Amino acid sequence: MAERRKIALIAHDKMKEQMADFARHHQDALEGWQIVATGTTGGQVQDACPKLNVTRMKSGPLGGDQQIGAMIAQEEVALLVFFVDPLTPMPHDVDVKALMRLAILYDTPMALNRATAEVLLPAIAR
Repeated sequence: MAERRKIALIAHDKMKEQMADFARHHQDALEGWQIVATGTTGGQVQDACPKLNVTRMKSGPLGGDQQIGAMIAQEEVALLVFFVDPLTPMPHDVDVKALMRLAILYDTPMALNRATAEVLLPAIAR
């Protein structure tokens, strides 16, 4: 198994600002990692933290969730941080469930809210 050197960042629309703030707050811990993110989330993280190495995938509904899922299946992702909006229905909910299923299947640590991400990031970043 290759060393997992990527951290995946995904956020639903109403959570993107919170993700950018999370990245800004933890920029030092994230600097040594390759960040992969879905389209708009990646753009907001790049704007908030220009020094980070961010690779933007497609937008989640256009296949970005599957692109990150493939990286999880290849065991390249050390941590999935996915700020989920529990109050807004998602038309691509089936894609989100598939991504979570892959993270569980490949034993990839997964944070679905900021509180969990705050605990997992320091453990992964050491």
